[in-house]
Amino acid sequence: MAINEEILKKAKEYRDYTAENLSKMVQTKSYSGQEEEVCRLIKGLCEEAGFDEVYFDGLGSVVGRVGNGPRKIAFDAHIDTVEVGDPSQWKLDPFSGLIKDGLVHGRGSSDQKGGAASMITAGRILKELGYGGEFTVYFTFTVMEEDCDGMCWKYLIEEENFKPDFFVSTEPTSCRIYRGHRGRMEIVARIKGVSSHGSAPERGDSAAYKAAKAALAMEKLNADLQPDDDNFLGKGTIVVSQIDVKGPSQCAVPDQAMLYMDRRLTWGEDADLAISQVKKYMAEAIGESEDSIEVYMPDYTKRGWRNKDYGQELYFPTWKMPEDHVIVTSGVDAYKALYSKDPVVDKWTFSTNAVATTGRHKIPAIGFGPGDEDQAHAPNEINRVEDLEICSAFYAMLPYSLEKKL
Repeated sequence: MAINEEILKKAKEYRDYTAENLSKMVQTKSYSGQEEEVCRLIKGLCEEAGFDEVYFDGLGSVVGRVGNGPRKIAFDAHIDTVEVGDPSQWKLDPFSGLIKDGLVHGRGSSDQKGGAASMITAGRILKELGYGGEFTVYFTFTVMEEDCDGMCWKYLIEEENFKPDFFVSTEPTSCRIYRGHRGRMEIVARIKGVSSHGSAPERGDSAAYKAAKAALAMEKLNADLQPDDDNFLGKGTIVVSQIDVKGPSQCAVPDQAMLYMDRRLTWGEDADLAISQVKKYMAEAIGESEDSIEVYMPDYTKRGWRNKDYGQELYFPTWKMPEDHVIVTSGVDAYKALYSKDPVVDKWTFSTNAVATTGRHKIPAIGFGPGDEDQAHAPNEINRVEDLEICSAFYAMLPYSLEKKL
């Protein structure tokens, strides 16, 4: 039996096993920084699946290994989730993990524990096939992505010197191959006014009115942003997500304003450009010099479940891979070998851990994951059992396809 046929057979055989593992993960609540229980569950599942090695890194992510080849490929799933939101919007218990009518229900089923479940099955398939090829195949189940995407991989690469040759994100892609996504950053702007008594506002210079003008300037900047050269990732965006205005009292003209912004970065845009644009547009809107406005990128620091403090600036670089890159063409070949048809090749709307592996550290990457993007952070989240089976097979097949091209 050809290797693709063996992989398909085993993925089908383990269809229920994959869905049941996903159900167990969904039932195990794992908000960012609170992933210990699900990490221990996943470590046990990898060990039961026969992985050659399974360990926790310093932040608490689970790293599993199959094989011992000279090259490294890493398949990644973050295993933290966002919170539930308004419980009244859920038709089922968000942590039920119910498997019914070909669906797995619950928070994290698509974003992003479905990919994790398929990865475990892929590792089991590779072990049972006796994989001993050119690759050491790593499966990483990473922490704190929802709070700070890519930080877990920044830690692995920069602190633990773990840098694979290729990277596969298993974030939801509806079983399509994704070869890029926009980056993002967070921006703070601080504007000063002059306070006066509220009974005589003409004596002051309101930071609130300046903030309103500055916010509308961001609306204009958003409209003026341009797409990347080949229009693959599309245009960047900016949105004001918070405004805070303060003064000496409620009966005074406010003298301080803060605007917080979410900036999505297309190919060719970076942090310096984005900050300079904010300064320029805000200064023009309020009629002051750019030096009068403080604009900067904030930092993020958090303690993980292993009591390790780690952080970074809130900057997540853009990435995209050429269509003819070996990781993209190998993904296409793997899909065609399994399903005898061409896959859809596209990109994500949101960002992933690849902002660190590929945006920062230039590791060639693709995405391929079960479930749909629009399930992420939504009530009544679901994933298709069929997608789990497809992805299990794809992850097991990809190392074989890559070997043929290298």
